Amino acid sequence: MKEFVISEAKTETAVLVGLITKDQDEAKTKEYLDELEFLADTAGAVTVKRFTQKVNGPSSVTYVGSGKLEEIRQYIEAEEDAEREVGMVIFDDELSAKQIRNIEKELKVKILDRTSLILDIFAMRAQTAEAKTQVELAQHRYMLPRLQRLWTHLERQGGGSGSGGGKGSVGLRGPGETQLEMDRRIILQRITLLKQRLEEIDKQKTTQRKNRGRMIRVALVGYTNVGKSTMMNLLSKSEVFAENKLFATLDTTVRKMVIDNLPFLLADTVGFIRKLPTDLVDSFKSTLDEVREADLLVHVVDISHPDFEEQIKVVETTLSELGCADKPSMIVFNKIDAYTWVEKDDDDLTPPTRENVSLDELKATWMARMADSCLFISAREKQNIDELRDVLYKRVRELHVQKYPYNDFLYENYEQ
Repeated sequence: MKEFVISEAKTETAVLVGLITKDQDEAKTKEYLDELEFLADTAGAVTVKRFTQKVNGPSSVTYVGSGKLEEIRQYIEAEEDAEREVGMVIFDDELSAKQIRNIEKELKVKILDRTSLILDIFAMRAQTAEAKTQVELAQHRYMLPRLQRLWTHLERQGGGSGSGGGKGSVGLRGPGETQLEMDRRIILQRITLLKQRLEEIDKQKTTQRKNRGRMIRVALVGYTNVGKSTMMNLLSKSEVFAENKLFATLDTTVRKMVIDNLPFLLADTVGFIRKLPTDLVDSFKSTLDEVREADLLVHVVDISHPDFEEQIKVVETTLSELGCADKPSMIVFNKIDAYTWVEKDDDDLTPPTRENVSLDELKATWMARMADSCLFISAREKQNIDELRDVLYKRVRELHVQKYPYNDFLYENYEQ
């Protein structure tokens, strides 16, 4: 059952739905929907319409209120009358089985939430056996509490799918309580098997890490699509896949680097995102071990993004959840070539916003806050890369002397 795959039809259209609440104002909701549209584009869908609603919180029955749901239904029907079919409606939060079932009943189109969309992208991007296993585990964990909704979906279509081995494939046959319970057991067994596979892969990875010798480990971390892979390619002269899409990199790539005869390991890791599904974080724990075991974290930030400061907070929160908050770290602000700002008029008395702050002012602010632990570069335009190499050399050398004080080879190189 390919419950998550929407990428086969490249021109499939999507409607986005988000909420404006007391904890999420209109500007924030717009930013979240911008990101959701980018996610949909990455998955191969074209966004044709957005709907928002001001409420205290999501409805436990249909996420949005009945009036807004009716408005969405009327729009879908109008598009169908004009022979412009709406392929799916995507909601900016994770939906329960009950919410999905009720919304599908009303709108009669495919319903996705933010989590299932991210899972779809991960399924598309997974290349190695490890990544594919991690994604399948996350998909099964997502599906388990929603089995009843899946059965309703199959019943409406008049039958189940075969027992193929694709992503998320389960082998359901027909509606019925007994079969539902049987399938629940199948999924639980599959989850157990996938966990065992990941444990075996993790043991192999742990052995590989132990065999890397006495070298400092540096991990590139950051929000998705901030330029980590481009920076990795530039520093290590490698060819890690880099693209202006979300989650272009899933598998951790580790390269040996040498700066002025000082060797160290540089790892490019999967990007973080707001509202990252818990199941996905749990499934990718073995991949994130590169972050946990790193001696230095290089937090890459897209300074051209209007909401880069919140992205920093998202990454810092995720690192804290991984137990990495106290690791030595530095911030590298990337994409300075794409930074834009608008100078305020002298008679404009409104408080300044991020759009009114020049790059020089931002540099002064962050450098005052972080001293020598932040840099401003453009990986694409190769700006300030020599300075980045110098700082990396200094930080890695300091960490190596602390961790391996009796390494004669490196002491000889330091003295040259």
